[in-house]
Amino acid sequence: MHNTRYAPSGMVCSVDHLASSAGAAVLDRGGSAADAAIAVNAVLTVTAPHMCGLGGDLFALVYEPPGEAGGSGAVRALNASGRTGSGADPDRLRAEGHDRMPHLHDIRSVPVPGCVDGWAALHARYGRLPLADLLAPAVRLARDGFPASPLLVPGARVAARRPGGGDFTAAGAPGDRVTRPGVARALQAVGAAGRDGFYLGEFGGGLLELGGGEYTRADLAVPAADWVEPLRVRAFGHDVWSMPPNSQGYLLLMALGIADGLELPASAGHPSWAHLLAEAARVSGHDRLSVLHENAKDLLTPEEIARRRALVDPASRLRLRAPAEPGDTTYLCVVDGDGMGVSLIQSNASGFGSMLFEPRTGINLHNRGIGFSLRPGHPAEYGPGRRPPHTLTPALITRPDGSLRSVLGTMGGDAQPQILLQVIARLLRHGEEPGPAVAAPRWRLGTGGTGFDTWDAPDDTVVDVEEGAPWANGLAALGHPVAARPYGSMFGHAHVIDVRPGGMLAGAADPRSLVGAAIGR
Repeated sequence: MHNTRYAPSGMVCSVDHLASSAGAAVLDRGGSAADAAIAVNAVLTVTAPHMCGLGGDLFALVYEPPGEAGGSGAVRALNASGRTGSGADPDRLRAEGHDRMPHLHDIRSVPVPGCVDGWAALHARYGRLPLADLLAPAVRLARDGFPASPLLVPGARVAARRPGGGDFTAAGAPGDRVTRPGVARALQAVGAAGRDGFYLGEFGGGLLELGGGEYTRADLAVPAADWVEPLRVRAFGHDVWSMPPNSQGYLLLMALGIADGLELPASAGHPSWAHLLAEAARVSGHDRLSVLHENAKDLLTPEEIARRRALVDPASRLRLRAPAEPGDTTYLCVVDGDGMGVSLIQSNASGFGSMLFEPRTGINLHNRGIGFSLRPGHPAEYGPGRRPPHTLTPALITRPDGSLRSVLGTMGGDAQPQILLQVIARLLRHGEEPGPAVAAPRWRLGTGGTGFDTWDAPDDTVVDVEEGAPWANGLAALGHPVAARPYGSMFGHAHVIDVRPGGMLAGAADPRSLVGAAIGR
């Protein structure tokens, strides 16, 4: 349960041992951490379509060690989240009676997927090995078959009944062989012709057909990946980095900045520890629906962190009185022998995403468009060429001297910043090893809904407490509604690689993922 893996010169962590093995092999052949991350993600798009895929989006943080690509200990941020097509029409949705974006079975909640553009951008800047070689293990698994994981099987039964979901009829039980020939062709096209082989090839043609006017070929011709300025906050003696808007990464950093100024108890088992961190998360996120959009600025000023910290009462739960407004994901991380670190997160949003499948390749399409608003004039209103607010929150930690400390992240929808808040506090405040920090029971703010509706009514959130956690009675005494939940995937799949001062690596894959692995070299 609490295993930390150690390695001297490179490490890969992911939710699937097949994917981690592919990344480790890339490192053994002299590939960079970015090369390995692409190889890992490519395998996951085949074996874990209930979490990620070629039809989803991608964000990544990259630590450039001194001397790498001109780097001097710099942190770079890649936003490969897709934009809506030219046919996006909010008035049409409102005329049909929608007051929020459709969650499933509607192409209008499917911005152009950014995953492949993210790979292309990473490879162009940091790649050492040919892209086709990096994708080859994923192609073999898609073409020749892979064993269905225990986490894939339940969703596969539903996906198999959807038009285009026939690949998943074979996933009747864990270990059953599943093949995805259309995905193999798409990956081969990327290896041969780069991003155009995907967006302007078989997949793109099928997406235009399925879209029925939502997209144009010109929409697919424009790359979705942008290098952007990361956000940073100082907490627990380190600099913690995440993505700027349209990502909700600021919520993690704001909560850490708040927590850094609170008197956390010495033990993470004390109810006040969970209370103070949960309140830091609540005061950070209660107005997210109003303020988060792709052009949002100044969400993380020291003054705003201090103002929100002053709202936290150590003795009781805060009544926020914020007005209500009308996932699944996979995370992976790699550190190579030169000190480059990659923190990469890639997602469909809700499980298999929209439950729509591109008809030519059978690639399932995400539903990240659920992050848009349908309120007229809202800064995150659905419309042509826009990026939706995103839950994806990769993280990276550096020491005060600029050296890399950790790469980490998790799946978990709205709860991603809450999960990482706890893991980072355990690592930095309490000095825990990655294994115990990742495996320890967690809390999350829940509603019992989709996992993407936490902030619809912030005062109605319940603190879901994972089996084995010691905080339930103490949190209830402090005024929190509490619900006991089983230990498992609803509390995320977090993975960590820690870089020790002498260069030794320590990492852990989340035991909740069942088939995850941290593999070193």
